[in-house]
Amino acid sequence: MTALRAARAMDEGVRDAVPGARTVLMPMSDGGEGFVDAVAASWGADMISAPSADALGRPIEAVYGLAGDRAVMDVAGSAGLERVAPGERDVLRSSTRGLGMLMAHALEGGARTLVIGLGGSATNDGGLGMLTELGVRLLDASDEPVGPEPARMGRIERIDLAGLSAAACGATILVACDVTNPLTGPNGATAVFGPQKGVSADMVGILDARLARLAELTGTRAEAAQPGAGAAGGLGFALSAFLGARMRPGVELVAEAIGLRDAIERADLVLTGEGSVDEQTLNGKTPAGVARLAREAGAPCVVFAGRIKPGAEILLDHGVRDLVKVGSPDEPLAQALARGPQNMREAVAGYLRARL
Repeated sequence: MTALRAARAMDEGVRDAVPGARTVLMPMSDGGEGFVDAVAASWGADMISAPSADALGRPIEAVYGLAGDRAVMDVAGSAGLERVAPGERDVLRSSTRGLGMLMAHALEGGARTLVIGLGGSATNDGGLGMLTELGVRLLDASDEPVGPEPARMGRIERIDLAGLSAAACGATILVACDVTNPLTGPNGATAVFGPQKGVSADMVGILDARLARLAELTGTRAEAAQPGAGAAGGLGFALSAFLGARMRPGVELVAEAIGLRDAIERADLVLTGEGSVDEQTLNGKTPAGVARLAREAGAPCVVFAGRIKPGAEILLDHGVRDLVKVGSPDEPLAQALARGPQNMREAVAGYLRARL
């Protein structure tokens, strides 16, 4: 479900249990899917369709929001995991070129501030694809061009930044980052998120070393160690190290844009959710950010999730009153996905009937 569809299903469940309740729907995002919709709506932005590419380099049309000289976009809309069918996903052949194309299009259209969401990527290229679309050249030992995909990164001996877009360097770039991981190491982009994108165990060390080499070649090892550098397969590193982007927790950025704090301060109960929750949910994910605001406002917060994994109970110490499973534990995944809105509606209604 999109954030808006999930919110509507929650609303229906509330009304089933408490017909007279007043509800306020505030679709959220932490920087991945739904990020552009949430921010663009708060700005009253125009939605712009532009040529882009998916993670595998195939031409697509992607959308970003433009309001005056401000543009909002996300990597999920171009090089996102959901853009590539499960059987086609291949990190070694994937890059962030598509995002670079959107950035260039927005800058050419007059944008001077770019707000970029980093969640949901299918890539692990250290942001090299994005940089090449903005004028950076990757060269081998013979000064021949090298592609930005991880399969080719081992051949890179020099990175020529001379042609990097002046407009991109002069823009104000705010990055909505949903993780705090550095670029490399045991808590880095490849080790933590690579397996979710299809990186095999024997390739983790190799790809991690290639990202470390990228930082070494450009003299940016300090930037590579910063929290958030490992977001979106190292895209956070490239944006901050080469374009001066400022990192912000995505959930905080969106919450400010849509006025979530004010809404929570007027609420008796806050409902939020995620497809899956575990101990990593505390690292900048939407439910944790919503729960923090609810705790500060003294409002109870309930998290609904399709999967509640071991470790998720730590959320109960961080502003969450209850964790509620959406759907039956025995329901096949395909059926659970198809019945997502109905399952959410029933879960919310059942919880409220039991509690009120």
